Amino acid sequence: VRSALPMSRALRLCPELVVVRPDFGKYGEVSRQVFEIFREVTPLVEPLSLDEAYLDVTENSWREPLAVDVARRIKAHIREKTQVTASAGVATNKFLAKIASGWKKPDGLTVISPERVESFLKQQPVEALWGVGPVTARKLKAAGIRMLVDVRSADGELLRLCVGSWAESLRELAFGRDERPVTPNHERKSIGCEETFARDLSDVDQIRRELEALARNAAAVLARKGLLARTVVLKLRYSNFETITRSETRQPPTSSEEKIVARTVALLEKTEAGKRPVRLLGASLHGLEPEGVADNPAPSPEAQLELPAE
Repeated sequence: VRSALPMSRALRLCPELVVVRPDFGKYGEVSRQVFEIFREVTPLVEPLSLDEAYLDVTENSWREPLAVDVARRIKAHIREKTQVTASAGVATNKFLAKIASGWKKPDGLTVISPERVESFLKQQPVEALWGVGPVTARKLKAAGIRMLVDVRSADGELLRLCVGSWAESLRELAFGRDERPVTPNHERKSIGCEETFARDLSDVDQIRRELEALARNAAAVLARKGLLARTVVLKLRYSNFETITRSETRQPPTSSEEKIVARTVALLEKTEAGKRPVRLLGASLHGLEPEGVADNPAPSPEAQLELPAE
């Protein structure tokens, strides 16, 4: 039994397998926290899935000159905030970084420096190439192309028979060349504000008042921009620097200041505010859309699929 194996096959292979039911709500919340960390470091974040992304950290908010140091700090922040380990690959392009990220899982960190690219690629099977799944891999192996570097010297016509119009792009990747930029095409839009206090707050009534003021400020910005919000998010940092977030989503979206404030303050009940000193509070609004959109008829259920993450 291995990762990404269909459940039906896993149960056939191991009838005594203990199956833990998925918690997609929890996955989505942790994913949101992880991507929040990514975007605190660089705006150039290109999501691949719920738990994977490309980052261009050439310029980063930490002013770290070495990408490997950025990767170490991101891994540490993710573990501290979510208690989840993360693996990272550091390289000069997306293709190489993708291979590197899976090299020493779990909790791995692999760097492919320019002088190591050739020796690293020579170790890789053809499946390591981006876009080569099980079916394509079988075709390539049947044609005698078993290792990644075999693609370089493969006959052009033979390669096209196996992968079609992707042949030349695949050959470029086999040489470690990938000019694709990191494209942040799934950047989450939000409105919010936060405050770090000079002295930790211990009185829960004071904490409520401070959070209410932050939520009112966020709601005022929302109204000025003519937007509605589905999700309210509370950010809270305790005196030991542990940072948590709590969120709530409702339909239809709203711009009502009173509703936004009430929902945000209610999220304090899901924290230890009042029991533990609080250093920072934040209120933000997500799932934004222009006013008037919410009044339009929604598509029929057959025509609409809601996804758990943006």
